[in-house]
Amino acid sequence: MKLSILDQSPLFADADGKQALEESIELAVLADNLGYERYWIAEHHDTPVLASPAPDILLGIIGSRTERIRIGSGAVLLPNYRPYNIAERYRMLAALYPSRVDLGLGRAPGGSAEASIALAGNFLEKVKAMPDYIDELLHFLQEDFAPEHLYSRVTATPVPEVQPQPWLLGTSQRSAQLAVTKKLPYVFGHFMRADNGPEIVAGYLRQAEKPSAIVAVSVLCAETEKEAIELAEETRRRREEQASSPQIDQDEQAKFADKQIIGDITLVQEKLAALQEAYQCEEMMVLTMAPTYEARKYSYKKLASIMN
Repeated sequence: MKLSILDQSPLFADADGKQALEESIELAVLADNLGYERYWIAEHHDTPVLASPAPDILLGIIGSRTERIRIGSGAVLLPNYRPYNIAERYRMLAALYPSRVDLGLGRAPGGSAEASIALAGNFLEKVKAMPDYIDELLHFLQEDFAPEHLYSRVTATPVPEVQPQPWLLGTSQRSAQLAVTKKLPYVFGHFMRADNGPEIVAGYLRQAEKPSAIVAVSVLCAETEKEAIELAEETRRRREEQASSPQIDQDEQAKFADKQIIGDITLVQEKLAALQEAYQCEEMMVLTMAPTYEARKYSYKKLASIMN
């Protein structure tokens, strides 16, 4: 089983933003040494408990501290930006770290309605334009605008030897179909929405010209099942305390907790293998929420033992 890591740069316990970002860098170095396939950073805005609104900035540092692991966004929330700007940023990363850069794309707001307006103006209108934004971004990466197009005269520099690899992230049939239409590999967020997930991914795999899928799951592994349950309960309590913030959706936090895989390595391996069978995918991307950074690192260390 191939395993990757999705990191939201969370503020555990009494950590501040600086510590959360430094812990992300440290975890990426550990993941590189343990043999994980990818290390992706999520994008969130106006979210007090998550510290990374700009994955590309953090990826620039992580790339310099790692050797072989692929690094990327999970995801760039494309309606917040002009595609040309994203092409520039991720081509720059690809120039620095050849053959290692992924460009995950999503259309969620990633924060409050006010933050979305501050970032992008009329966010809903730009969400509707997501398919066009993807086309424009791909044209910039592939340098294949029609000769008569205004942007045919524009190059996203620097030009890397190997382009960043785009992926489309989603949790619905609509996103899976968009990945098929745009001929992109697809990441399904099982940890966000497990309903009909295997059917959605199966539809993508059946229809895609060159199918490639990853399933993102939430896992917390400890020495014993009892310890893992206790850590998960402590995480839940702390999240409930943080849920007093208007930016934290308590119902969404509860749904997230229900989808977690929690246990010792034997139980976790069994459940991951069952999910892999259900989704028929070679790679799982793991998000681990824990009460402490040490517990998070321990979980990823244990998981590394089940990789191919």
